[in-house]
Amino acid sequence: MACDIIYMSDNISILDQIINSKKADEVGSLDAVEIINNLFTELSERERDVLIRRHGLHSDKKETLESIGSAHQLTRERIRQIETTSIKKLQELQNLKEYISALKNVIYQLLDEHGGLMEKEYLLDLLVGFSMDGTQDKNHDSNIHKNYLNFMITKLLHDEFEEIINHKHFLDSYKVKFKNIEHLEEIAIELYEKVKDFKDTQATNKVIELIKELESFRKHEEKLAIQSNLDIARFLEDPHFNEDTDIINEHKPLYALVKSHKKINQNKFGHWGTHNSREIKPRTINDKIYLVLKNNAKPMHFAEIAEKINNVCFDHRKANPATVHNELILDKKYVLVGRGLYALKEWGYTKGTVVDVIVEILNNSEQPLKREEIIDKVLESRVVKKATIILALMNKDKFSKVNGRYILNS
Repeated sequence: MACDIIYMSDNISILDQIINSKKADEVGSLDAVEIINNLFTELSERERDVLIRRHGLHSDKKETLESIGSAHQLTRERIRQIETTSIKKLQELQNLKEYISALKNVIYQLLDEHGGLMEKEYLLDLLVGFSMDGTQDKNHDSNIHKNYLNFMITKLLHDEFEEIINHKHFLDSYKVKFKNIEHLEEIAIELYEKVKDFKDTQATNKVIELIKELESFRKHEEKLAIQSNLDIARFLEDPHFNEDTDIINEHKPLYALVKSHKKINQNKFGHWGTHNSREIKPRTINDKIYLVLKNNAKPMHFAEIAEKINNVCFDHRKANPATVHNELILDKKYVLVGRGLYALKEWGYTKGTVVDVIVEILNNSEQPLKREEIIDKVLESRVVKKATIILALMNKDKFSKVNGRYILNS
């Protein structure tokens, strides 16, 4: 159980001991690839090949029983038998505990600090980080590395940890075996009722603060008051947004809860909302344009928007600049504010030429305005050169200059 985690007298965990140590054998004890490869020396060549192919240990693609059977000229059922007996042989190795004890304790510590439940990919991502700190092959494919770790957890540590699949409220996750998660289910239900009423997506810190206000959280607060000794900040870095790692380190159980929630997801820019929201999972090119502009928070050129969509990789569909431009032209929620530059209408921008903008500014002003005042106001809603604004003010059909200030002609 989580209470089996080994701590030194000064409250440093076994993970800290291993990471802080310079001894290669101790650091290597977190290398899942090395551990499995060492254990596999106890198997025959055919047994190794079946497990490697079946569980994606040399490729991120897991092969079917049929394809493996074809490679070995054996039946599907015979391959299944070889897989089963090979795993059992590994489970019964006398030195198994010696090989996996350090990594087992790291998994216990991670699950313990995250409240006992972690979404599968999230736990594997953290373990890959720690494991690849220990591996000598720093270029090892992280997806393959995940397959090694998943094999260890589900096949060699199955008595310690449980894989949750097809849960009503949670994504595929891991938890400590026999650990009760009813209190997490209760919080998850109430949290979703609040989040689905959001008019906008929310940053991580806002969602965590929301959880702390829930009646179900206050009811079970003691169960989630867990000491955090492990800094996971370096594994939360994302190229598209800056995550609030301090609040995550401080509230790992709450972050793990929302991370594992089946109906609450995080978008590519770090904001949370209901899983079927277009701002969480954009379906069309227009959805992606809106999300990119909204998160950029300032006007962008249509080609820059297309490039950003492709860099973010919402899906496998490439965005073409011409297609993006057409969407921006046709949809009224986008406003042309400069040469090829577009903004969101909800930011307060309005359509029209610079002359039209100046007319609106003077109409809304209670008194005539100086040239610099008009320039400043135009630049709030248009990305143009000052000379363009000055040229527009020279339109004598629209504007007159009286005592150094501009007024609209009658």
